[in-house]
Amino acid sequence: MGGDRLVKMSDTATETDLQLLARYTRDHAEDAFAEIVRRHVDLIHSAALRQVRSPQLAEEVAQSAFTDLARNANKLKPDTILAAWLYRVTHRTAVDVVRREARRQLREQIATELNAMNATTADWTHIEPLLDDAMSALDETDRAAVLLRYFENKSLREVGATLGTSDDAAQKRVSRAVERLREFFAKRGVTVAASGLVVVLSANAVQAAPAGLAVTISTAGILAGASVQTATTIAATKAIAMTTLQKTLIATTLAAAVGTGIFEAHQASNLRTEVQTLQQQQAPLTEQIQQLTRERDDATRQLAALREENERLNRNSAELLKLRGEVGVLRNAARASMQANPADASMEAAAKSWLNRANQLKQYVEQNPNEKIPEFQFLTDREWLILSGDTGLETEDFRTQDDYRRGVELLRLQAETKFAHRVQEALRKYSSANNGQFPTGLSQLQPYCEPIVGDLLLQLYEIKPSTVLSTWLVKDNNIKTDWVITRMKPVNSNSTSRLAIFTDGNAYWQSPR
Repeated sequence: MGGDRLVKMSDTATETDLQLLARYTRDHAEDAFAEIVRRHVDLIHSAALRQVRSPQLAEEVAQSAFTDLARNANKLKPDTILAAWLYRVTHRTAVDVVRREARRQLREQIATELNAMNATTADWTHIEPLLDDAMSALDETDRAAVLLRYFENKSLREVGATLGTSDDAAQKRVSRAVERLREFFAKRGVTVAASGLVVVLSANAVQAAPAGLAVTISTAGILAGASVQTATTIAATKAIAMTTLQKTLIATTLAAAVGTGIFEAHQASNLRTEVQTLQQQQAPLTEQIQQLTRERDDATRQLAALREENERLNRNSAELLKLRGEVGVLRNAARASMQANPADASMEAAAKSWLNRANQLKQYVEQNPNEKIPEFQFLTDREWLILSGDTGLETEDFRTQDDYRRGVELLRLQAETKFAHRVQEALRKYSSANNGQFPTGLSQLQPYCEPIVGDLLLQLYEIKPSTVLSTWLVKDNNIKTDWVITRMKPVNSNSTSRLAIFTDGNAYWQSPR
């Protein structure tokens, strides 16, 4: 019997929340309930503390949440996400406690305790008072996704497994939920980037609960659960939900049940002071970790950009070799044709002139960086060759500045058109996934397009109302959208036209420089 007991206790760490809850309900296993409390007490206490602004009241709310769990353990659905259920109960209980304390004129005391809680960053200071209201505004699945990903630091694979979706679907759901949180804060005057919000949530949303609280709550929850089974413990269960003024009665009841839990609860006050001291000492380390995290993220982005550039160069090199091979074949064919018919000698001269113009145009662009645009990277060597011969020059090569500008203008049009096609594809995917809506920010398109396209969008483009376009342009292009994606500035000082992209096409519009 003792051996079976040891095996069961050693397996608690590998059991899921619902398995632990089922064993607690079925066998009244105290170790199973204690493991559930250990896993979630930090999350629940932190959520309660943010809302009630009082350590004592936060402990009461956390204790009440786990008491509700013990009472309703046998009523939960098999697909319940326990962290989300506890978080919802905690929020509801905390709201009730705050209202009750307001009636008791304790707002000044709560405000004092609020001022004593310093966030680790300026963003957290503004976000913290609004966080739980923002979380409550999300639907249940989005809220569960954020809780699992950033409050409990689960991987996307674990989030997807818990929600019953793929890793990719979990990532999209988390991204959309973070964007809704960011919009919630923005409407209340708190502006924070999506990446910054993720960092702040991961670093601050869940903090360690006071030492001994898990033991106290486990004991109280077990006592509450037992009251459902027998009438002799009803008075003890009611004591769990008592207010701060009645905690003396709670202590008396629990002391009769378990002396160990009460002893550790009495030590909590001293340990809290030590924890606060440690948190103050850890503040510089936290800042260093955040700095290292930012540097790591920057390095990761740079590495990704270098890899993309390397792949592009490899593709261009392969295409250039293929093009050179085709030119060689043409030259050989031209020589053979000239031997058979000397009148075809002009064909080789034309091919040489064509290739020479392409090389001239490339050299000009490299020597005049102001004529170059980032969208050139989408052009292939074949397109450089074709466009260089399609400039309408009467001479065999580029001679004047106007000749070069005409050639570069053709290159720009082709490059921007290719870029626009990629953006249109991303727009269609976004619109399909969001009930036909147009994005409110270009960052929302990044999951739907190539990384290099997303980077250029954020750097060079912006969303504008379609009213910036002329009436005849809207009519001729049959533009039926209220918004378009357009370049922030013209491509250079010699141009006043800008590219405008919408779901069904693209156009150029005249704008002030």
